[in-house]
Amino acid sequence: MIAATPHSTPRHPMLRRIALLCAVALIGLSAGGCLRKGGEDVTGSINKASLGNNPDAWRAAADEWGRRYDEKPGEKTVSLNYARALRMLDQRQQAVAVLEAAAIKSPKDTEILAAYGKALVEVGNFKQAQEVLSRAHTPERPDWRILSAQGAVADQLGDHAGAQQLYNAALKIQPNDPGVMSNLGLSYALARQLPQAEATLRRANEQPGADSRVRQNLALVLGLQGKFGEAESIARRDLPPVEAAQSIAAVRQMVGQSDTWSKIRAADARATSTRDKTPARATASRNTGRPVAQAAQPVETEEPAGN
Repeated sequence: MIAATPHSTPRHPMLRRIALLCAVALIGLSAGGCLRKGGEDVTGSINKASLGNNPDAWRAAADEWGRRYDEKPGEKTVSLNYARALRMLDQRQQAVAVLEAAAIKSPKDTEILAAYGKALVEVGNFKQAQEVLSRAHTPERPDWRILSAQGAVADQLGDHAGAQQLYNAALKIQPNDPGVMSNLGLSYALARQLPQAEATLRRANEQPGADSRVRQNLALVLGLQGKFGEAESIARRDLPPVEAAQSIAAVRQMVGQSDTWSKIRAADARATSTRDKTPARATASRNTGRPVAQAAQPVETEEPAGN
């Protein structure tokens, strides 16, 4: 049995997003912002609602499923539940090892492949995750959760246009899902399309079921555009006032110290000027990938993994 240790204390949510989005003086993205830790889409999985974020409860679950795993290594239900408990304890490399063994034993089981692919994302093995997730569903029976996970991988690999196609495909199956819309908004931010990112995240925040992660992503994108007052107001919905203020202050400092965002704003202004002088038909379908000041492209109203 793989030993499980207590999960580490997570960093401040907004500061984590800032660190991830500002890597290399550009916007970067962690799969942690797109995939729910531990996952909740496994048939017969441990009931997260009953265990919550209690590390002792998850340690007990890991011990129980670990003993079962010793008796039946590679068995589907045992492997999925043991891996999930390990992931909730931040033992993600061990979870990958458990799911890899299960995938070797059942190479065509899409549920195992989905969990394995997401676990690979969590440890930063994006190329392998991309290959595994591509086998976790089929074109004739696409899974919106897997499409969203594939989008997260594409964003990590720098293919933001491809990621956005995947998120929109997911939204065709699961319309207006706030997690997928949040992922799409962050993808626009990664592509330096901040107005589109803001518009998409605002729509995500209006959906039933939108949670603190959606709101914090919206607050971050607002802050990156210099809308600090509104950003802090939104951040305060989920954070103590002092923490919300510190988070937005960190965004303000980043914006002030880097010329990245001034370049984005200058590009926005140039794009707006050019667009105003160009016939509408010629600009309506153009997507150069550069930051342009325009309304967000509408999310097609028809299809996950979480945020």
